[in-house]
Amino acid sequence: MTAEWKSPIRSAVAECYGDGMTAVPEWMRPPRPEGWYSEDLDTIAEAPRHTELIDGALVFMMSPQQVWHARLITALVNLLTDQAPEGIEVDREITIRLDKWNRPEPDLLVTTAAYEPSRTFHTPDETLLVVEVVSPESAHRDRTVKLRKYAEAGIAHYWRIENEDGSPVIHVYEIDEPTRSYVPTGIHRHELHTTKPFPIRLDLDALTPGRKS
Repeated sequence: MTAEWKSPIRSAVAECYGDGMTAVPEWMRPPRPEGWYSEDLDTIAEAPRHTELIDGALVFMMSPQQVWHARLITALVNLLTDQAPEGIEVDREITIRLDKWNRPEPDLLVTTAAYEPSRTFHTPDETLLVVEVVSPESAHRDRTVKLRKYAEAGIAHYWRIENEDGSPVIHVYEIDEPTRSYVPTGIHRHELHTTKPFPIRLDLDALTPGRKS
């Protein structure tokens, strides 16, 4: 007798909700056996803010955001916006529709899309850079799952920011087009100078409170 095959998407849904799915509110039940679609996120009124879709399963931010995390994102948005050339926008906490089954929400992204007040997601072809600031809750996804998925979608640049004793450390990745996988190009402490996706200079020690002196 051969073992029953389970699709990765169905397995992800079962892991998130349980095979029986009897202990969850009705709105959390996937509308179809294969899980949720990307467009479903715009129709779930009960879903909390910052809900992501990974492999057809809803992912919620369950822990409160830390001040270090929040202020680092704000500082980066402001600095990147100031340095971005005309035609490039910087957004925080806006989802990216990678494909039918995946719509993650990065902490920050750089896009060529024109400003639209009602926009709820970006697409990979208009996304130049994705930034994830690692927290204890998101560490596995940021270091492995999202790293792979952003690359497979063709997003050229990915930054993963770690908290190293209160100081931000930026791990920089660039896509290898033939393999659609990321190649690490540097680990940056104290400062970051790069020309991609546009010329950027960052004093990392000044990004968070208490690191300016």
